[in-house]
Amino acid sequence: MEQNLSLYRVFYTVANAGNISKAAEQLYISQPAISKSIRKLEQSLDVTLFSRNSRGVQLTEEGEILYDYVQKAFYSLQMGESRIKKINDLGIGHLHIGVSTTLCKYMLLPYLQEFIKLHPHVKITIECQSTNHTLQLLKENKIDLGLIGEPERLHHIHFDSLGEIEDIFVSTSSYLDNLSLRTNHKDDIFHTATLMLLDKENMTRQYIDDYLSMHHIETNNLLEVSTMDLLIEFAKIGLGVACVIRQFVEKELNAKTLVEIPLPFPIHKRNIGFAFLDNLQQTTAVKDFIDFYNSKRP
Repeated sequence: MEQNLSLYRVFYTVANAGNISKAAEQLYISQPAISKSIRKLEQSLDVTLFSRNSRGVQLTEEGEILYDYVQKAFYSLQMGESRIKKINDLGIGHLHIGVSTTLCKYMLLPYLQEFIKLHPHVKITIECQSTNHTLQLLKENKIDLGLIGEPERLHHIHFDSLGEIEDIFVSTSSYLDNLSLRTNHKDDIFHTATLMLLDKENMTRQYIDDYLSMHHIETNNLLEVSTMDLLIEFAKIGLGVACVIRQFVEKELNAKTLVEIPLPFPIHKRNIGFAFLDNLQQTTAVKDFIDFYNSKRP
């Protein structure tokens, strides 16, 4: 069949024109070449496809059957070409991004808001999972990009940093005042306060656990929370001391709704950025998004 594709085009054109000379003009080939192609296709199928009449040629019964299928095939090809042209003209595409709930709200949404204005026909799918799960989906090629904290090892993964984030501990002033009234260990906040952290599935939690372990900081009353938003809200109502990302509570710190807890040892800043698999053929939508966020990087 692969060898007959060009022959089917000649057959289809002749059938529509009803005349070999007209078909030759439309295809920009000679009449003998048209006749030769028809004979070759007839020999391949072992049937007669056309009969001659005074006005040119007409399809035989077998030719009518074949024409019905060839017409549908060429129509499908034309529709496919039109679809591809429309995709290119409108920038239609699909972008599948993996991101944690926290980074989605505070970092991804501003990028998407502007990108969608520039590319309104790109379908966006968001997979909100932990950074560890996002990395796994990326390695399995189930998402196009991941917005993550930079991992220690980047095996076959390209990482574009968007900047640094800083983990800090915060609470209300009133919580600290009340804590100092009911304990003799006011200087040992980690031991006396209710310490609120993300759950153990979260990479930020693992990073903070390493910090506490490295500096031999012990906790006595621990409250685990599933999202950064809840940590911030719990801290604002005076429930305890929360580990949050500075950039996400700048408004509260400036308004003194929350205060930062001084640390005996600083927590090293971390890089946040977009990651994708190396040496992978990217779609136009993915390339456009990569170009977009790179244009916004500091």
